Amino acid sequence: MSASRAPRRPVTRRRATVSAVGAAVAALALSACGSGGADGGSSDTKFVSGPGGIDTVAKADRTAAPLLAGEKLGGGRIDLADYRGKIIVLNVWGSWCAPCRAEATNLVKVANETKADGVQFVGINARDPNKAPAVKFEKEFKVPYPSLYDPVSKQMLRFPRGSLNPKAIPSTIVIDRHGKIAARTLTALSEKNLRKMVDPLIAEK
Repeated sequence: MSASRAPRRPVTRRRATVSAVGAAVAALALSACGSGGADGGSSDTKFVSGPGGIDTVAKADRTAAPLLAGEKLGGGRIDLADYRGKIIVLNVWGSWCAPCRAEATNLVKVANETKADGVQFVGINARDPNKAPAVKFEKEFKVPYPSLYDPVSKQMLRFPRGSLNPKAIPSTIVIDRHGKIAARTLTALSEKNLRKMVDPLIAEK
């Protein structure tokens, strides 16, 4: 007589779990448009992760941001050194990026409302090989601030190792009045979360 086979365990639950995990991973992959290729920093970054995916750095631990300069989308040149003494909000975006479109209205609103407080928004238009769609994006959302044209992400790669750098699209980095990186997020921003990044720096002495 042949040995009886052990009953097979049901796999329905296991398959459902695997499917759920796969869906979650796919959702995370789609939460941002893509990596910018910048290094992710090191253990010396000394940032604190807060709600809404916002990383902040205490005033004493901040590192200097690179002085970016280059071609401006729409013509001419832009140099961050011209905004020395202001709070600078750097937003990395692409016209092809759905999360960038989702946050655009919030960025424009806060940029207009904080200009009198010494806040200067600057975009970094990344991975748009043709300027025309990016210029159309700015017109559609009535963007009031300039953007560096960065089709191959050279500006993003200028951020130093060990700093809060832009390694995804969209990313937003806030630089304090002394030219140091104070906050970063690697996801699309609501108006509320953008205010959480900017308002504390407006209040700093």
